[in-house]
Amino acid sequence: MIDARNINKSFEGKKILKNISASFEKGKTNLIIGRSGSGKTVFMKILIGLLYPDSGEVLYDGRNIIKMPKKELKALRMEMGMLFQGAALFDSMTVLENAMFPLTMFTKSSKKEREKRACFCLERVNLLEASNLYPAEISGGMMKRAAIARAIALNPRYLLCDEPNSGLDPKTALLIDELIHDITKEYNMTTIINTHDMNSVMNIGEKIIFIDEGEKEWEGSKDEIMNVSNRTLNDFLFSSDLFKRAREAEHVVN
Repeated sequence: MIDARNINKSFEGKKILKNISASFEKGKTNLIIGRSGSGKTVFMKILIGLLYPDSGEVLYDGRNIIKMPKKELKALRMEMGMLFQGAALFDSMTVLENAMFPLTMFTKSSKKEREKRACFCLERVNLLEASNLYPAEISGGMMKRAAIARAIALNPRYLLCDEPNSGLDPKTALLIDELIHDITKEYNMTTIINTHDMNSVMNIGEKIIFIDEGEKEWEGSKDEIMNVSNRTLNDFLFSSDLFKRAREAEHVVN
């Protein structure tokens, strides 16, 4: 579990995050949603430890990442898998070499052992046949799957994803959602997904945090969000054609 407690953050006197507290549960897909500029990206960077808050705590199963010495922080990084927007693969490395990268950086295992683990992860995301290809030679969806394989190479306890469906067509985005969801369950990870994709919300939103103008406006599940009474959240949701269709379909059924 990851707990954020009373997180505040300002830049040049402008308050970006305002006393946000949230718990992200183990074995669930936890989503952070909100408009562009709402503060969700800054919040994600604080959760990961790329930014430090002005005040507050971020606890990884009771361990405060904010006050952690460098040695302990490095050890915690080995428990974290990162899936960046745009996949962020190394262009000069093959798919296999990309999947091996965390193992090379953080372990002392042999090359044979690293290759075996990387191949296992690529097989898990149905990408083993592309092992010897370079990122420029594969599709956007395949690049995201390669990035997921890299993210789980160290068998992490925590998986943090920034806009994993960015730039993907709806069908491929659905496959990536289902893959992240299945891997979360399989490895019982604490998964946090920063997204504005309402398809993700409706498909895999087991716990959803909605941030607006730096404040946590609402939290709940994909089932609860269908009948939410929060006006700010409704305004955000109804900017999505998907949510409009889902709400209309529910009224027809009822």
